[in-house]
Amino acid sequence: MKIVEKYNNTSLIIRILCGLTIGIVLGMTCTGLTFIPLLGNVFVGALKAIAPVLVFALVMSALAQGNDKLDRRFALVIVLYLVSTLLASVVAVVGSFLFPQTLILTEAAEANTVPSGIVEVLSNLLLNMVSNPVDALVKGQYIGILFWAVVFGLGAKKVASDSTKQMLSDVSDIVSKAVKWIINLAPFGIMGLVYSNVSTNGLAIFTDYGKLILLLVVCMLSVSLIVDPLLVAIVLKRNPYPLVWRCLKGSGVTAFFTRSSAANIPVNMELCEKLKMDKEMYAVSIPLGATINMDGAAITIAVMALAAANTVGISVSFPSALILAFVSTLAACGASGVAGGSLLLIPMACSLFGVSQDVAMQVVAVGFIIGVIQDSLETALNSSGDVMFAATAEYSQWKKEGKSLPKFLGGETETDV
Repeated sequence: MKIVEKYNNTSLIIRILCGLTIGIVLGMTCTGLTFIPLLGNVFVGALKAIAPVLVFALVMSALAQGNDKLDRRFALVIVLYLVSTLLASVVAVVGSFLFPQTLILTEAAEANTVPSGIVEVLSNLLLNMVSNPVDALVKGQYIGILFWAVVFGLGAKKVASDSTKQMLSDVSDIVSKAVKWIINLAPFGIMGLVYSNVSTNGLAIFTDYGKLILLLVVCMLSVSLIVDPLLVAIVLKRNPYPLVWRCLKGSGVTAFFTRSSAANIPVNMELCEKLKMDKEMYAVSIPLGATINMDGAAITIAVMALAAANTVGISVSFPSALILAFVSTLAACGASGVAGGSLLLIPMACSLFGVSQDVAMQVVAVGFIIGVIQDSLETALNSSGDVMFAATAEYSQWKKEGKSLPKFLGGETETDV
């Protein structure tokens, strides 16, 4: 019990760093330890299992007991999510023109259902919204979960009794407590995930695809450290980096290793609570962000599509590339509703420039090869941005109401991070 108490009293960040270090050391020195990767798989599996239930319970409960303030903050969150994703696409286009890439094409990826155009992407998004709510919960289809949680939540707000609303709140609290227990075991899960990556992939992918990975990394870091903070600074008129750092530390680290925005939703909920945000606000905006705030996906789609065009000798004008940025933004917002995520939207983007389907699928295969880095950074950028923009909208409302901002933004309100 003393060991458990000592563990619980130690900062989660310190525990995660310890798990990270142990995973790297074991991955480099002791291969074939099958029980260690199992820890990572169990941790991610637990997060993925609880996240749909958490989202449904929190969103429905928040809307059932919501008030009009939620509407004003919610609109700002959506604007920030969409503007950020569009600017990320533009950064990717500019980066690709400054440092054009060509690819070493591999064997074509396995056949998958690839959307043929932006109309199909948006159609898939709308159809997923109205999918069976039980089926959406089982399969983790978050756009469907969000839609039905909003419908039931608004319905409960209109007709449910106070006792029913309290029951919904209690269910939400119960699921949240279960999530906290899972997150408390994150160091063991991250140790397993890091061990698996290091022991399996090593450093080989840097040799063949180093320049492409570098361009993706630079674009994602530019959005994470320059573009997104600029949006926060414009809205709050404060130095944004204290908030940026807290979101990267509290959300980006775990998202990097889990490589799943959906699995990181419980982590983001926990961080929002520590930032003293309104539960009514983040219970809706965080799941929504995991669906439409897709800066990293937009960057991946744009960079890989332009690299494919360069590889087959197709000249792309800058105005045409800006059209790609807009299409990448819309496609990225629908990525969560398409099997395979952002990579399987690359052929659709390639079709804008006349790149054949066969070549495009080979580009997808390259994406899977570098995915251990690309997907990790993409998820970290997306997930940390979910919290950062939700917090920006929340704190903007605080300013309008004359409420003091958190201390790290120059105010007087205490937070836990």
